[in-house]
Amino acid sequence: MEAFEQALALYPWGIYALVALTPFVQEDAAIIGAAAASSTGTGEPALLFGAVLAGLFFSDTWKYWIGRAALTRDWAKRIADKPSVRNARDRVVHRLGATLFAVRFIPGTRIPFYIASGFFNAPFLRFAALVALSAALYIAIAFVVFHALGAAMGEHLTVWLPVVAIGLIACIILGLWIRGRLQAQ
Repeated sequence: MEAFEQALALYPWGIYALVALTPFVQEDAAIIGAAAASSTGTGEPALLFGAVLAGLFFSDTWKYWIGRAALTRDWAKRIADKPSVRNARDRVVHRLGATLFAVRFIPGTRIPFYIASGFFNAPFLRFAALVALSAALYIAIAFVVFHALGAAMGEHLTVWLPVVAIGLIACIILGLWIRGRLQAQ
């Protein structure tokens, strides 16, 4: 912990860069880390919120473009023209808002849906706005929970919150690993 505090003293912007880049690796870990840092006073809450929101936004919107890029391939165009795929496209585009908010809170569904949104040519500006709104809501919930826990726990928070945050991140990673192993079988 002392090494972290020394690094933070030397590079105070480092916590914001870390929080902004972590969504490209693991989105939930970034949100939990930012909320924990905010509630323990490790960084400025508004800057942490903005950094994790920017990281989530860019991490999520580039996945949309993977789906759009697939449409440049002939094999993908043939798949997109199938009646069942066109039917799925219509359902996705017409229910884009509700679905984007739902997948934000259901682990394992975001990446496929964001790619599908691009593949189905959902309006990008609408997609981007909804991704930003759902991300802001998710981050706000995490910050409120962590700050409420901080107010309730007082001094104990600085000791136990990092342990809880690391435990949550480990559980998320373990759950994803187990799910991947089960799907591989």
